[in-house]
Amino acid sequence: MGRRFGWPQITVTHALAMLGGGLLVHLLGSLPPVWCGSVAMLLALPLICHRSHARLPGWFLLGLALNLLHAQAALDARLPAAWHGEDFDIVGRIRGLPDAMPESTRFEFEIESASLHGRVVNLRGLARLNWYERAPVLQPCTRWQLRARLRPPRGLVNPGGYDSERGAIQHGVVAVGYVRNAPDSRLIASADALCIDGWRSAISHAIAERIGPGTASSLLRALAVGDQHAISEDNWQVLRATGIGHLIAISGLHVGMLAALGALIARRLWKWFPKLTLRVPGPILEAPMALAFALGYGLLAGMGVPTIRTVLMIAVVLVARLSRRAVSVSHGLALAAVSIMLFDPLAVLAAGFWLSFAGVAILLTLTQPAGVRRAAWRELPRLQLVLSLALLPLTVWLFGQGSLVGPLANLMAVPLVSFVVVPITLCASLLILPFPLVGGLLLDWASVLLMALWKLMQVMAALPAAQHYFAQAPIWAFVLATLGVAWALLPRGVPARGLGLCLLLPLLVPHRTQAEHGGFGVWMFDVGQGLSVLVRTGGHCLLYDAGPRYPSGYDLAETVVIPSLHALGVDRLDRLVISHGDGDHAGGTQAVHRAFPDTPIESGEPERLGVPATACRSGTRWQWDGVDFQILAAGGGASRGNDRSCVLAVSGRFGSLLLSGDLTTREDRSLVDQLPALAQPLILGVAHHGSRNASSEALLDALRPRLGLVSAGFRNQFGHPHPELVERFRERSIELINTADNGYLHVELGENPGLPERGRDLRSAWWRVH
Repeated sequence: MGRRFGWPQITVTHALAMLGGGLLVHLLGSLPPVWCGSVAMLLALPLICHRSHARLPGWFLLGLALNLLHAQAALDARLPAAWHGEDFDIVGRIRGLPDAMPESTRFEFEIESASLHGRVVNLRGLARLNWYERAPVLQPCTRWQLRARLRPPRGLVNPGGYDSERGAIQHGVVAVGYVRNAPDSRLIASADALCIDGWRSAISHAIAERIGPGTASSLLRALAVGDQHAISEDNWQVLRATGIGHLIAISGLHVGMLAALGALIARRLWKWFPKLTLRVPGPILEAPMALAFALGYGLLAGMGVPTIRTVLMIAVVLVARLSRRAVSVSHGLALAAVSIMLFDPLAVLAAGFWLSFAGVAILLTLTQPAGVRRAAWRELPRLQLVLSLALLPLTVWLFGQGSLVGPLANLMAVPLVSFVVVPITLCASLLILPFPLVGGLLLDWASVLLMALWKLMQVMAALPAAQHYFAQAPIWAFVLATLGVAWALLPRGVPARGLGLCLLLPLLVPHRTQAEHGGFGVWMFDVGQGLSVLVRTGGHCLLYDAGPRYPSGYDLAETVVIPSLHALGVDRLDRLVISHGDGDHAGGTQAVHRAFPDTPIESGEPERLGVPATACRSGTRWQWDGVDFQILAAGGGASRGNDRSCVLAVSGRFGSLLLSGDLTTREDRSLVDQLPALAQPLILGVAHHGSRNASSEALLDALRPRLGLVSAGFRNQFGHPHPELVERFRERSIELINTADNGYLHVELGENPGLPERGRDLRSAWWRVH
């Protein structure tokens, strides 16, 4: 037994096998029974200790088992769907920095205990809450008793954009909701003196007071303590367009730089006091100092999940050095990867995990061997350009966009921000509270340097080709692009290296099946209790409504509609029709106008949009690619609101579509007399999210639609679609599909029409909230 078994060995191959086992879990649409994870763990443990080739499958099973068990535990901790919308009495602490806005305060709350209807329930973990009315000033680490209306962290499912359900699982969020203004909501205990988030909040406020409102203040607060709440959407756009957003976040680069600074200080100390090395070797003294600096900056940044991963990576490498073992850089990278997967198996769901390890691995491959030296002015541009190319497939696959000026912007920004601005800002952060004058002067210097760089970044972001969006591509295109980049970056002398770049084309320019002449596609995006529909012919695109924008500033056009358009390969909108001025239909109009400034806009209530628009004119007709479009301003007699909705009829060779905004039954009866001849089968966009006063019997009998599409919020407070409307459709055998249950909906009206595509079916995953 002694010869056959031993301590587990960790190599790059073993780390990749463990990663492969974890990835397999996240490709599943649903999790197998929990006993499968237990059995896999029991098989894995002896195999990884076996002195044979069985170690490799052992590491694969270990990754599989850990991810299965953690995934099941995350689902078990989540608020059950049966408790959706219930009012809970919860006790816990505020975590992180609350985001106070004029209309509400957003904050994270660590639930310690909970009760429902006076009965204690098993609900613990992180909740993301809003406090809308008369919110008090919330301080980090304070302990509260709250009456909160909670729901599971169910998100919207669309062709593009952020998967909030996956993000909730990754960050341990068990519920979302809002605080009820009840007498039971009260402060229980103040923060203690050791509250790190309290120090972060005080530093953030001190920076804001010293620098004042504006770009410099928001960026310095993000660099110092990870407070990104004040960064405006315009500034985020500059960061995305130049590809330097990773510098403003508390990135691994900054944490690693602080660790290197700690090691350098330790090195100087033992050189100044050489007698120290008589007892402990100098390099061994450097490791604790480097770890202390990295940990200190991580605590100042709030110890978010990405920061914890970075600190853990550094700690593993430094512990290996303290043990006086010879560890190669690639071996250290494997140790760090295995340690992170042991500590947080679900880390493989995060884009930062892949970008961090891929970036380090690529840099290790590109750096010169020992003894080979090149001038920095020649080496840095080469590394930046090649790193950008090497990470291009991963960046496009994860984010659907890329910065064409990113390599040059990073070449200028990385040295200045990482080696000058961040150290000055951190020194200022430590001094601003005890020594406001000294800390304030340092902040002023950091602000001047940062704003000089920022003006240059704004110029680069304004260039026409600064940022490019890419349509969604299949997984095989990503694999092919990765192989192409690896081929193109092979050493000199390998023949036809340039041909490897050709393998990037399926990812960067994915094939899109265009509608045939006279046919068109319909996408109803999942925007909750709102509406946004894309109509696409062979060569033209029309967007009907722009989705809601809430008083808190959350804009579904920015987070859902525009990313979905980019994911579908829409780089130009030929027309934007806003049915009427209500916020659930027109709220995102300004965001869409910023993204597509040349698109003509018309609406039933143009005066309420806040952008240049013309009024819908009844009878307006045009034709695109053999498809007829007609505007019907059915509610022209109404003074304001739902019955001013601009109605759009679309008719092609293979079917037709009718969209009527929030038109009520009072007006849709008169619509029947205006309707042109519409080809069958007909798809009806059900008006007013399926309310009782929408889609009258007269309209349904006149149109005889085959399919009704409803855009409504999941378990919305209005009860849409109303049971009476559902019954009207059922009596006429009309299929009714709701975005609330199915995610985005896609229907193609062509020569060979298929079944309606449902987003939650196409993007099924084990973390979906049902």
